[in-house]
Amino acid sequence: MQEKTGDNGWSPYLAGALVGLLAIVSVYATTQWMGKTTYIGASTTFVRAAGLLERTVAAEHVAANDYFVKEKVRVDWQFMLVLGIFAGALLSSLSDKSFKLERVPPLWAKRFGPSLGKRAVGAFAGGVVAMVGARMADGCPSGHGLSGMMQLSVSAFVALALFIGVGMVVAHLVYGGRKA
Repeated sequence: MQEKTGDNGWSPYLAGALVGLLAIVSVYATTQWMGKTTYIGASTTFVRAAGLLERTVAAEHVAANDYFVKEKVRVDWQFMLVLGIFAGALLSSLSDKSFKLERVPPLWAKRFGPSLGKRAVGAFAGGVVAMVGARMADGCPSGHGLSGMMQLSVSAFVALALFIGVGMVVAHLVYGGRKA
């Protein structure tokens, strides 16, 4: 039985259509203004943010690091897109009155208890695994799922199927098959 939260949020169909329009506009805009086609993605932005932070304490290391040289540590339109994702999520949750500041989400607390420390370690470990996977796959779910699917890329279909499938398996393992 599913718990009622009381908030309806945005229509997933409207949100999906808006993300689709954003993907189309991003391709058009980058082609027109930058002279090359660039697709929506987010994981490289986190690498660039790490490089920007590291550059404040060890600029010579960043300049000599082949990975940072390849990924060009900078603030670009995708960096601003990621900041916009955070801002947009906040604004949309405020506009539909679904914003909640929960230290430990109820589903997590039900399975693992109310410990904030345990939740923080779990979230950090999950973020590390997700980022390592995104770097190994040379792209994140938004890059492969949105941009790759938009191009009908076979690798995007495979990657997205794996993201969803592995996510379902991990959710089942972590939450023990319990329904929300």
